[in-house]
Amino acid sequence: MKQKQYCPNCGSNDLDVFYEINDVPVHSVRLLESKEEALNYPTGDIKLGFCNQCGFISNLVFEPELHEYSTGYESTQSYSPTFNSFAYKLAESLVKDFKLYDKKIVEIGCGQGEFLELLCQLGGNEGLGFDPAYIPHEFNDVGTGKIQIVKDFYPEENTDFKADFICCKMTLEHIDQTADFLKTVRRSIQNDDKVVVYFQVPDAIRILKDCAFWDIYYEHCSYFSSASLSSLFKMCGFDVINLKRGYQDQYLMIEAKPVEGAHQKPVSSEDVLQLKQAVKEFETAVLENQKQWKEKIKDLYAGGKRIVIWGGGSKGVAFLTTLGIINEIEYVVDINPKKEGTFMAGTGQTIVLPQFLKEYQPDLLIVMNSIYSRDIEKDLNRMELNPEVVAV
Repeated sequence: MKQKQYCPNCGSNDLDVFYEINDVPVHSVRLLESKEEALNYPTGDIKLGFCNQCGFISNLVFEPELHEYSTGYESTQSYSPTFNSFAYKLAESLVKDFKLYDKKIVEIGCGQGEFLELLCQLGGNEGLGFDPAYIPHEFNDVGTGKIQIVKDFYPEENTDFKADFICCKMTLEHIDQTADFLKTVRRSIQNDDKVVVYFQVPDAIRILKDCAFWDIYYEHCSYFSSASLSSLFKMCGFDVINLKRGYQDQYLMIEAKPVEGAHQKPVSSEDVLQLKQAVKEFETAVLENQKQWKEKIKDLYAGGKRIVIWGGGSKGVAFLTTLGIINEIEYVVDINPKKEGTFMAGTGQTIVLPQFLKEYQPDLLIVMNSIYSRDIEKDLNRMELNPEVVAV
């Protein structure tokens, strides 16, 4: 395992390692059919490095060849009313703001095409999606729009489909060579300065300030602040027209247009210093945060209390594997019916649907994402359950 000696964003070799964790599952959302498979799932290491030049954070020992984005990769969030509401409002806003009517839209990392379908439905657009984890199925015409999804990575050349709008949600953080990838997107646009690109990534500042170690997992090898994200786009030949946060400040959302040449504007020293301070504070506080969680779970388990995690995705996997929790927690709840009866990578907990809790009667419910707390509260009330609920 070779450690990168440079920043994938700006190319600098001025890097400081500040967080390490070994032997974590290389995938968090694969559908694993047995506990044995889950406990023996392939692992990799995480060594987060901070770039002192642009503030970008990356896993310096990331090995992309360990990944397999194919059948069995289940990352959809479309079973959540809260997420669906956010996605619909976002699609409405993008269609309105950029007049996406009767246009051609490309989505990179489109999953099962839910968001691309929304964009096409709302504007009567034609859509082309790329995702190696796509499960082929028949798409009906949506409104006046039509959708095609390619089960593959985004290609550099796609001469048959000239996009008016390129969308890439929650994908760039999975790519280790960030500048190379964004330059590929820029080359595919060529000289069409009317094309708009929209990217969405997790906000690293929130992760650092909240000591959210459950948001650090192997698939996410790249971590952006607003400063490092904006800098990357400018270096790769884009003009940033909007950069904002959303989804309770969990996401960074950037809108940009291509410009001639790379306009390399270094991240300000003030921004880098602020980021470096956040990294320093995280480096110390995260250890205490992990210690407190370990002690809380250990004490409750010793007292015969039943503890359940709500959230069978990447956050849940990272929480359990980082803390080394196996026997103390037996079940993880998820609303995605495709996950029922599968097992958590690395620690082997059984994933169950919410109605299982009525029989199990947990004492403590640990919620992996506070934004879903209201939905969870409704489910608990409907089942007449009243456990202690703690959101990380």
